[in-house]
Amino acid sequence: MIERAVREIRDFAEETGLTEKRILVLFSGGKDSSLVLYLLKQAGLDVSALTFFHRWSWKETLNWAMKFTKGLGVGHYLVDITDGLLREAVGRKGPVCIHCKKVMLWNAKWFALNNGFEVLAKGDNANDKIIGALLDQCDGDIRLCGIPRIGVPFFRPLIKYTAEEVEALAEEAGIRPYRMYEHARRRQWREGCPLQYIDKEETIRPELMDLAYRVNYEVSKISRRRRVRVSVRVPSFEVMAWNPDEETLRGIGEVVRRFKGGSDASARKA
Repeated sequence: MIERAVREIRDFAEETGLTEKRILVLFSGGKDSSLVLYLLKQAGLDVSALTFFHRWSWKETLNWAMKFTKGLGVGHYLVDITDGLLREAVGRKGPVCIHCKKVMLWNAKWFALNNGFEVLAKGDNANDKIIGALLDQCDGDIRLCGIPRIGVPFFRPLIKYTAEEVEALAEEAGIRPYRMYEHARRRQWREGCPLQYIDKEETIRPELMDLAYRVNYEVSKISRRRRVRVSVRVPSFEVMAWNPDEETLRGIGEVVRRFKGGSDASARKA
């Protein structure tokens, strides 16, 4: 599968002129963006990685991402968006991810334009919701979209692959990102950052951002050890878990009570 995927990317790049372009991959350190970076490198394209982080980002996944790009031998740029995220999100309703993606998109645009990159690449696959999104405003092959509002074309080499196919490709390539064992918001394993667990009806405040990080970091120590996906919403302290056993729930309950001041958290098994 890897050889076929690399060949398809190389052929597409030759058809569209991407072989002559500098490509910047929006690299989160997750499986999809890691696979994109790997495939583009294997296809012989001029590729670098761009990772955004903020003060609530998981340091463990960032460290893994830096090791991964070093192993591939590609340039890796790190940009702190803490100030921009605070300006965009604080005082507004959640989820935080909506505001964070806006900050990342515009930072990616200007970073690319100011540093000589001609194409941005993303790890979207066929299971991602793209209907009505900005990247649907493209003529022809949806793998390469020129969007006037952005001014930099987007390359999505995995957009015709299902999540299951991406999983198989990543496994074949030996790509195994560091897991925090988050519950995530969808059935596919979509880790991100703890700010996604601020209750969506809440007005975003720095105190809630700090709380979401602290609670979920402590929870991750248990969930990684038990290999059970768990996250905690704040300030409701609702516990979300995929098929937890009683020992895991007891440990999570102790963490929640410590932060909540002795009250029981509501639990929901998925």
